[in-house]
Amino acid sequence: MAAVDGMTTMTTTTTEPIGISNLPNQRHRISSRNVANFTLMVVGESGTGKTTLINTLFRTELASPKNYAQRHTAQLDKSVDVDVIHAELEEKQFRVNLTIIDTPGFGDFVNNRDCWAPLVDFIDDQYEAYMRQEQQPVRKQMVDRRVHACLYFIAPTGHTLKPLDIETMKRLSTRVNLIPVIAKADTLTPRDLAIFKERIREVIRLHGIRVFAPPVDAIDEASAEHARSLMASMPFSIIGSNKDVRTRDGRVVRGREYLWGVAEVENEHHCDFKKLRSLLIRTHMLDLITNMEELHYENYRQTQMETRKFGEPKVKKVENPRFKEEEEALRRKFTDQVKLEEGRFRQWEQHLIAERDRLNKDLETAHGAIKQLEAEIEAMQMSARAPRR
Repeated sequence: MAAVDGMTTMTTTTTEPIGISNLPNQRHRISSRNVANFTLMVVGESGTGKTTLINTLFRTELASPKNYAQRHTAQLDKSVDVDVIHAELEEKQFRVNLTIIDTPGFGDFVNNRDCWAPLVDFIDDQYEAYMRQEQQPVRKQMVDRRVHACLYFIAPTGHTLKPLDIETMKRLSTRVNLIPVIAKADTLTPRDLAIFKERIREVIRLHGIRVFAPPVDAIDEASAEHARSLMASMPFSIIGSNKDVRTRDGRVVRGREYLWGVAEVENEHHCDFKKLRSLLIRTHMLDLITNMEELHYENYRQTQMETRKFGEPKVKKVENPRFKEEEEALRRKFTDQVKLEEGRFRQWEQHLIAERDRLNKDLETAHGAIKQLEAEIEAMQMSARAPRR
């Protein structure tokens, strides 16, 4: 028994069950009746296998394959699109409203300046929409489109992260649960893949990029060890495939067939697909949702409430790509004009310095001539005085 702030708290252990231990079962029944929401964003360059991995993760064709032969026509738009795919999945009478946020056009341009802005704006807009619903008197049937996790696809170059990857991951990691994955890991040898992973981890540590870390259970050692193994495998190396192939020993597996053999999707010796699926769905989906609500959404909500009055709309910066191009052209023109004027100023300054040197030299010459004339005058005066004596 303990007294806290005038209240008495007593801890006892019942000898006979009264039903408290059934609370998890009650929560399970309530959760089974309600439909859960999960929103997953996939970010990466075209051709890194985003669509294939999503279909492999959920074992159904949620997204249709893209026609990459037409992606070069989008170069004229110079903008990153945000495609939203909705699906309802059911397993053992439990339903999940799944939302996939795809980002076609990301990293496909020669000039990828600010290409992360549409992604950041989309995440912030979902937080803003949910916060506005929370401020309403009636809050039934709230629509929750907040992004719970973001898979960032890293091209399997074997070198390190690109500057675009670093900048985008830094901006996304402050707003969403970021999970980096190495796409098409079957294109790298095991040794090259291990070196590539270590280089990526070093860059992530160096730039302070916050990657989602599953909580380590202090009671359940098996769960804690599983969480530590997931963190040790990050960034996850993945292989995506929608086809079943037959291995040399006769097994039918999901994978990719090559001349040298089969790269199996669910073989942990080949890739980290099973670990990624465990993190996203089987063991840590609730942790992703909770971390989004308690960390990222609360940070956004706190920032907005500190800078805005209650009910005041968010000031949104309107940007037009055409205006941005004109602004960039004007900036270049201004820079060129400044450089031209600086060149003219340097020429004028050099001319002034040369003129000053010439005048100083003329002055020294005149001064020498005056000194010589004074000496001649003094000599003449002395010679004129000598005969008089």
